[in-house]
Amino acid sequence: MSNMNKIRKAAVAGMFYPENKDELKSMLATLLDSARIDETFENICGIVSPHAGYVYSGFSAAHAYNAIRNSEFETAVILSPSHREYFQGLSIYSGDAYETPLGLVEIDTDLRRRLVNSNPVFFEGIQGHGPEHAVEVQLPFLQMIKSEFKIVPIVIGDQQKQFLDSLTEGLNRINDKKVTIIVSSDLSHFYSRQEANKLDSIVESHLLNMDYDGLRNDLESQRCEACGGGGIVSLLKLAGLNGFKNVKVLSRTDSGEASGDFSSVVGYLSAVIYN
Repeated sequence: MSNMNKIRKAAVAGMFYPENKDELKSMLATLLDSARIDETFENICGIVSPHAGYVYSGFSAAHAYNAIRNSEFETAVILSPSHREYFQGLSIYSGDAYETPLGLVEIDTDLRRRLVNSNPVFFEGIQGHGPEHAVEVQLPFLQMIKSEFKIVPIVIGDQQKQFLDSLTEGLNRINDKKVTIIVSSDLSHFYSRQEANKLDSIVESHLLNMDYDGLRNDLESQRCEACGGGGIVSLLKLAGLNGFKNVKVLSRTDSGEASGDFSSVVGYLSAVIYN
């Protein structure tokens, strides 16, 4: 990493997770240890992981990272919604690396170039990458479970069908590389736990059935909510195209578990798609 010139500095360290390296490592180790899973997944297409503050969603996220702990991927493609700015297309960070308190995470520039060349909806830029937290909060987990890897962080500026279809098509062309897909997504926001459970169970059902069209339709008609739902739709479609048949929901919870306030919660889910 000697030629790292353009670095995306940590934007939410000290807010979503600890800024101190040792404190962060300790927190992650505790989360990963408490979220151990019995099953081993051999052939993994990707995971869904939430992206709230670790106090709220870290336990759920840790399940997903334990699932890929032994996976032999070389690059993690991270699919993120854009919480703060709207733009059309799929923005891949144009710099050299993302930085967290645990160090630098290098961008896979070869894979970035191939995706950008595959379809004009992919572009290199900084749009969606500035203060956006949904990519960043995934990285310390990756740094804890794997010593060497690269990333392709893709922020989805518009989750309409045309962009999701192009995203799936682009990802489907890179099956010659050891890649895993990480979808960064929370579920419903600010409903009572009872209402949130109804909404989030719809997402879970579509996920378990690998019904990407049903999920996309229900997200568009607002029968359910997931801020990174477009990424889940693309992952499910990609998995189907490549013969993956199994989905396991590893954890589903909400912010009330940490806050004690069940009158207004945010839903979280982690899952793995595999054969």
